[in-house]
Amino acid sequence: MQKKKQPFEIDFYTEAELRQFGFKSVGNNVRIAKNCIIVGVEYISIGNNVIIDSFCSIIASKEGELVLGSYIHIGAFCHILVSTGVEIKDFAGLSQGVKVYGKTDDYSGLTLTNPTVPSEFKNVKKGKVVIEEHVIIGANSVILPNVKIEIGTAVGALSLVSVNLDSWTIFVGNPLKRMAPRSKKLLDKKSKFLKN
Repeated sequence: MQKKKQPFEIDFYTEAELRQFGFKSVGNNVRIAKNCIIVGVEYISIGNNVIIDSFCSIIASKEGELVLGSYIHIGAFCHILVSTGVEIKDFAGLSQGVKVYGKTDDYSGLTLTNPTVPSEFKNVKKGKVVIEEHVIIGANSVILPNVKIEIGTAVGALSLVSVNLDSWTIFVGNPLKRMAPRSKKLLDKKSKFLKN
């Protein structure tokens, strides 16, 4: 007997459905909300135990792939513009409303901007974004192109990340500031979790 859907209930694609859509790869226990917008599925690899919540938009192309590791959560209303590549490694997460940009226009005023203008009149900045293991990005933060966020880093809500970030550190704000070291005790929890 099929379960009756409740009003306002979030619905997720089944793994069988996801595997039919043409993703480069899809692991086990992957849940993607049906109201997400995903373009370029053939350039997206997804590991195991991944949840992508409602109203996310992901745009990938042959320029660069999106690679999601395992045990990753992408909160509602996130946007990932892959461009030349985005990689999010195991046990990392994006809180609600995070924006990750693999490319951006030049805001200096020296060139024209926006997608209606031919490329020879613009200066688009592109670069791969790498979010290492155990990184957490706070709500409504923005990650700009050509950035690597090292293992274990935490970025507070409403932060702007335009430079590489050191490992096991907490950063917050706009402009971004180093606040404190981040504990590595979660690695003990990870070991116990993976043994179960």
